[in-house]
Amino acid sequence: MSVDTLAARTTHAIEVKHSRFIAHAAPVATPAEAMVFLKDVEVRDATHNCWAWRIGGDYRSSDDGEPAGTAGRPILAAIDGQGFDRVMVVVTRWYGGIKLGAGGLVRAYGGAAAECLRLAERMPIVETTLLSLHVAFDDLGVVHHLLPGFGAQRLDEGFDADGARIAIELPATEVEGLKSRLRDATRNRIRFGDNS
Repeated sequence: MSVDTLAARTTHAIEVKHSRFIAHAAPVATPAEAMVFLKDVEVRDATHNCWAWRIGGDYRSSDDGEPAGTAGRPILAAIDGQGFDRVMVVVTRWYGGIKLGAGGLVRAYGGAAAECLRLAERMPIVETTLLSLHVAFDDLGVVHHLLPGFGAQRLDEGFDADGARIAIELPATEVEGLKSRLRDATRNRIRFGDNS
């Protein structure tokens, strides 16, 4: 099963029994980045700013004063239920004067988060690999020409007496194909940093 993150920040608002809920979601790579997003979107004069994030096997959530388990966990369940990773969702509530009860809160927070994520543009998470190459000067042109076809990005390039050392990042699924193609194109003169 492929896992997605968000392509960009997104927002969705709902009203439940006169309480207003606004969900903000964003792609995040680290817990620190998630907390920066929280500070960016939380509304100080709102009744609650509840949130959850998932980054790989790590996750956290907060009910921000709502009864335990009625806000943060439903938001996290919405992230997980829609197959997202590396995502932070903050749901801000303004109390409208009518109590929703525990079940109503779970539905409202989870629903606001789920609808926000459902409407968001998804972006697949592609696992990447770092690879280092040593290329003879004569083969440098063909190597530079082949890298983009495998989704490889040059991170660094330096030269020594025998050629160039190139550090690249590429999708993990493309590594073996690129190695094979580079070996063919250079008549096996290319050397990989991992001794393959």
